[in-house]
Amino acid sequence: MVNEREQSFCDPGFSTRAIHHGKNFAEATGTVMPPIFPSATFEHGNTEGFDYTRSGNPNFRILESVLASIENSNFSTVFGSGVSAITAVASCLKAGDLILCEENLYGCTVRLFEKVFGKFGIKISWVDFTDPQSIESIRNQQPSLVWLESPTNPLLKIIDIETVCRAANENQIPTVVDNTFSTALLQKPLDLGATISLTSTTKYINGHSDALGGVVCTNDPAWDDQMKFAQKALGLQPSPFDCWLITRGVKTMSIRMERQVNNAIAIANQLADHPSVAWVKYPYREDHPQSQLAKRQMNAGGAIVTASISGDQKSTYAFCKSLVYFTMAESLGGVESLVCHPATMTHSSVPQATRESIGITDCLVRFSIGCEDLEDLSADLQAAFEIFK
Repeated sequence: MVNEREQSFCDPGFSTRAIHHGKNFAEATGTVMPPIFPSATFEHGNTEGFDYTRSGNPNFRILESVLASIENSNFSTVFGSGVSAITAVASCLKAGDLILCEENLYGCTVRLFEKVFGKFGIKISWVDFTDPQSIESIRNQQPSLVWLESPTNPLLKIIDIETVCRAANENQIPTVVDNTFSTALLQKPLDLGATISLTSTTKYINGHSDALGGVVCTNDPAWDDQMKFAQKALGLQPSPFDCWLITRGVKTMSIRMERQVNNAIAIANQLADHPSVAWVKYPYREDHPQSQLAKRQMNAGGAIVTASISGDQKSTYAFCKSLVYFTMAESLGGVESLVCHPATMTHSSVPQATRESIGITDCLVRFSIGCEDLEDLSADLQAAFEIFK
């Protein structure tokens, strides 16, 4: 029988799981932080079963163990980037299969599906999953895969993951949720019924903008087998050093994100009150169309703020360039604040008519809020708005 003290260790909190990674493959040394295993190959017959790093490495396993733990998943497979993780999942489909996608996805996901996998006969259908009628698309189209983001990039739409997954599961259709904007700290898609939770570990999980990575977490052993096969057969593996960096980064994720979320709330409110801003999207603001769903589904509103500037592309672009502490750059989730102009950056490969039809206009700006002092970020924004006077 488990006593009270033992029971307290059976279900540790998020930060504890992120910090204590378990086996480090160097137990005899007493090292607290796991070492880097840069070897490309391993002696045949070793007790851990390693042979060639493309098909497995101690640093992969260490990171996979941590990420599976924080996701409440049975299995986890790491990849060289978020796009590598997407490639691994899509590679499991065959010609004629259909992916039913939320219409607002990361631009590189759109490009990969339409311009790469489309050439091999994979079909794509786009729907607005914030529309309750979209659930019928699952039953009517019978896709091979349902693909969601929530919050979406860059419009921050909130999808009712549990409702979509319930409909997909009733029809035995697997659902993928790109959880990059939330991470397992704010939202756990597998607990909401998803088959796969996919995350770009480049972003909040690593948090320092110095390593690329991706992960697929699942409770389905068949999907896990396919992910391990894709990692090896398609050469989608990360580097041991990047895995080491991400393992280090995840240890401080909850602390970093707490600061980032608090900053984001204040920045969203500041932007909403500025006369040069047409509108602001932030999941936990009452004026967000899915704010109540966000508060049920997420533990916090995240650290991304999207706004529409009252101007044209030229003035919006000039505004982004004039910021000092918000570096104009792609990516997000690092300790430093970034600003992105999606129409010419992350979603530039999406046809203009498609972009504009879903709301990605030339005046749209995406802010990734970092860990800087709020007063400095606020003053930076205020100074940048001077161009509109």
